[in-house]
Amino acid sequence: MSARLTARDITLRYGDRTVSSGLSIDVPDAAFTAIVGPNGCGKSTLLRACVRLLRPTAGRVELDGREVGDYPAKALAKQLGFLPQDPQAPEDIKVRQLVGRGRFPYQSFLALWSKEDETAVTGAMAAAGVTDLADRSVQELSGGQRQRVWMAMVLAQQTPHLLLDEPTSFLDITHQYQLLGLLAELRDQGRTVIAVLHDINQACRYADHLIAMKDGRVVAEGDPTDIVDAELIQDVFGLPSVIVPDPVAGTPMVVPTL
Repeated sequence: MSARLTARDITLRYGDRTVSSGLSIDVPDAAFTAIVGPNGCGKSTLLRACVRLLRPTAGRVELDGREVGDYPAKALAKQLGFLPQDPQAPEDIKVRQLVGRGRFPYQSFLALWSKEDETAVTGAMAAAGVTDLADRSVQELSGGQRQRVWMAMVLAQQTPHLLLDEPTSFLDITHQYQLLGLLAELRDQGRTVIAVLHDINQACRYADHLIAMKDGRVVAEGDPTDIVDAELIQDVFGLPSVIVPDPVAGTPMVVPTL
């Protein structure tokens, strides 16, 4: 397994509160990695450290062997696209304008908007299913529509790595599966996807690599078929269950026995 993005023995804190200590991961290249675990276990904190929004107090997060904190901002933004859990849009911004902000790593005072930028934005809006919203104010949209617009902005960034914190939040079930299918397609095209997901069955169906976290540590990681069993679900989530094959995908499906 090759991994361009890694974390080695990192300690993550918010003030005096330690979230994770001695945490290490390797994000497989050209694969779909899902991070699962109960609320407050450190999933989002780990993603924030990977995109240097939170600096480890010990250890290193590296991209291609270089600490992410050493990259110039635009250089890192050309490699890592990040969708946070609760992004905020400026007031009165239109959808096309917001999606266009995904092109900031490629622009400068000498090279502003280009044909490549226009192509990237148009393609990203089409992929996220928001083309018909292009001239709408983001503030007017429903939560699910806004989530798809933010996804389009990240896609317009055209990075080899996509890091997504709960990307299916606010989406109805149809759009959830459409988005996960799109992420799987991007994986098949050679992109590296890492996403925090709350639905363990969706994670098992779409991800090649699963990282299960609890209390700031990795409990298990690997192919969902190899690691997901009733014992793991009980340990991580405290949920009694049986594991059966997904009737469509054949992947592990968790059925609670409460």
